Amino acid sequence: MSQHEDDATAPGPGPRHATDPAVPPAGGDSAVPLAEPEAEPEAEPEGELRRPHAWARATARLRAPAPPEVTTREHVHGTLRDRLLSPIHENAWASWAITAVVTAFAAVLRLVELGRPARLVFDETYYVKQAYSLLTLGYEGRWGEDPNLDFAAGDYSDLGTDADYVVHPSVGKWMIALGMRFFATNDPVGWRISAAITGILSVLLLVRIGRRLFGSTALGAVAGLFLAVDGIHLVMSRISILDIFLSFWALCGFGAILLDREQYRRRLALVASRDLTRAGGDGRYSDPWGPRVGMRWWLVVAGICLGLASGVKWSGIYFVAVFGLLVVAWTISARRSIGVRFWIGGGAVRDGVSAFCALVPTAALTYVLTWLPWWLSPNSYLRHWARDVNAVAELPQRAWMPDWLNSWWEYHLRMWSFHNGLTSEHTYMSNPLGWLIQYRPTSFAWRDLGADQGAELICGSHRCASAILAVGNPVVWWGGVLALLVVIWAALRRRDWRAWAILAGYLAGYVPWLLYMKRTIFTFYTVAFVPYVALALTFALATLISSRRIPLRERRPGIWIAAFVVVAALAAGAFFWPIWTNEWIPYWYWNMHMFLPSWI
Repeated sequence: MSQHEDDATAPGPGPRHATDPAVPPAGGDSAVPLAEPEAEPEAEPEGELRRPHAWARATARLRAPAPPEVTTREHVHGTLRDRLLSPIHENAWASWAITAVVTAFAAVLRLVELGRPARLVFDETYYVKQAYSLLTLGYEGRWGEDPNLDFAAGDYSDLGTDADYVVHPSVGKWMIALGMRFFATNDPVGWRISAAITGILSVLLLVRIGRRLFGSTALGAVAGLFLAVDGIHLVMSRISILDIFLSFWALCGFGAILLDREQYRRRLALVASRDLTRAGGDGRYSDPWGPRVGMRWWLVVAGICLGLASGVKWSGIYFVAVFGLLVVAWTISARRSIGVRFWIGGGAVRDGVSAFCALVPTAALTYVLTWLPWWLSPNSYLRHWARDVNAVAELPQRAWMPDWLNSWWEYHLRMWSFHNGLTSEHTYMSNPLGWLIQYRPTSFAWRDLGADQGAELICGSHRCASAILAVGNPVVWWGGVLALLVVIWAALRRRDWRAWAILAGYLAGYVPWLLYMKRTIFTFYTVAFVPYVALALTFALATLISSRRIPLRERRPGIWIAAFVVVAALAAGAFFWPIWTNEWIPYWYWNMHMFLPSWI
């Protein structure tokens, strides 16, 4: 890991050369500590001077700070770097050791009894069988009537060679197939191992992302723990459907844009210092838009990850759009921080165009390439639609397109029509307005036994129940609602870049679903943005803990509250474990978990 962290000053490193006269405030991207008290505003003069003074204070926020005074290149470089980046004063080995412990904990939760239940549940009936078909035929074939029991027993004779109409791209199903390739295809562990590994890696990623955001491995570990014991993420890591893969690739993209932010700012500080100290220079930038930085390879990596996310489900496209805007906002702010005169134009046009070209076309190309198996399999669904149907139609559609492209486009139009027209009633469909409080969770599996069926021998009670309820950890989600208010306040009032980064996850993973409230949608879709719920709660706890610059006695109440929340989340995870993992438990104990009537 890098030894510098983007503006992550709380609760880690100390102040940044606060006494250096060459370091004016960094403005909109300043690293206000998470719990640093706001300075009291200066008293405004009375009478006629009040309005001009207030106007001056308001407009000053829009002006870029002056470039640093030119002495030596090393001094200027250090000054600019300190404006843009802050170091993480931690031992790298200890940081990775903590990451490994949290990841191992998440692995135990996701791998223990992974084969339970030994049958296809909920939408596994689609995606697991489609994954097997991809592995066998190279495309999604059509299965016979009610083949689930045969499939679980290792009988695949119900799979035909006729292509089946599927409504999601194939990346997630290929990932499921990869796990089946290395395990027995009739073993439930083989169906689910890819989802489990993906969930484990997501926890590892979040620990490192949290460290980068907050400048503290301890806070990164807290975020990882929240994700590890969250019911939505845990269930989706133990059931083989697509959404955990969407969440993973979107999180990879998020991590990549954070790395790009750091690398971009480090390079910007370097080239800006060269420009300011050029031979015969006057301490001003040679270009009022600021220096050029060059290719940003981490954005290419982000584009690949987000293209794969879109290749799992189309909702990955929202992450491309929101994260792209976030990158542009960060580059504008960076140019302002180093005193570029035309910082908006330099960030939005010069950097914005290059960022767009690195991110969006890469994501689009990656998505298109995920369809290569469809093009290479002549028996794929609609593969020859343009040749066999469109060519003989009275009014051919898009005849100017090559047949291979026209057939692919027709498939996409039908997928789009299906998703927009999906309004059929479902027992566990939920309105996204209730997602943040987990108002209507999804039941993936349910069975109960009475006394006449041997319940006493199974669970020691006259009635037993086993369930897989995809409901979030109440401490994480209900605490996350309050934390979200803190994040929004920090984003708007303090202009804290970390808060905006967390909000970007909500904007991409949650807000678009508010436009589809009449569609048949489910609460488990929240797995796409649950990492940002964990980060939001961690952000709020970091605010309570406050900066290390504040005396410990003043910070102690916040530390105790934060510790209580972490312990409560772990306790809630232990309490809900049986109904997340399909254990047989007494019916009365299952009923104790139904905190809301809508959970039944």
